[in-house]
Amino acid sequence: MGAAAMWRYLAGGAAVIALIAAGFMFFSGKARPGPLLPPQPMAQVSGGTVASDPLPDAAPEATDKTREQKRFDRYDKDRDAKITREEYLVQRRKAYGRLDVDGDGKLSFDEWAVKATTKFADADRDKSGAMTAPEFATTAVKRKGPARVNCPPVQPVAEES
Repeated sequence: MGAAAMWRYLAGGAAVIALIAAGFMFFSGKARPGPLLPPQPMAQVSGGTVASDPLPDAAPEATDKTREQKRFDRYDKDRDAKITREEYLVQRRKAYGRLDVDGDGKLSFDEWAVKATTKFADADRDKSGAMTAPEFATTAVKRKGPARVNCPPVQPVAEES
């Protein structure tokens, strides 16, 4: 066993002993729970003391509708407390209508794949009908959110001789 491995075992043993000692002190029962927050300051108002409360007197009233009730109401267009098949499919019909650009009631492959077709045409800068690697790189999905800043750069792999 090497010296490095010996030091690892020694450090691990010391950590275990420290955790046991900390656990014993924590659970010994000597600690008393104190207030989690300091007491609220008191303000003097015309001779009397009144708690200074930055919050308004009354909380805003919450609506009684749950998220599911609101979703139900969005679908129930005629407000009869029932969702018919037609009401349920309205959103799908709208989406279909946006895709069916010629309005013939049928979706051709080109109508269905219009987003991908447009993306390809925009990326194919030289209009050769094929994308090169740099052109293809422009089709990557743009991520929403913060960019990853602390990522290390990719290091080239050294070839062995």
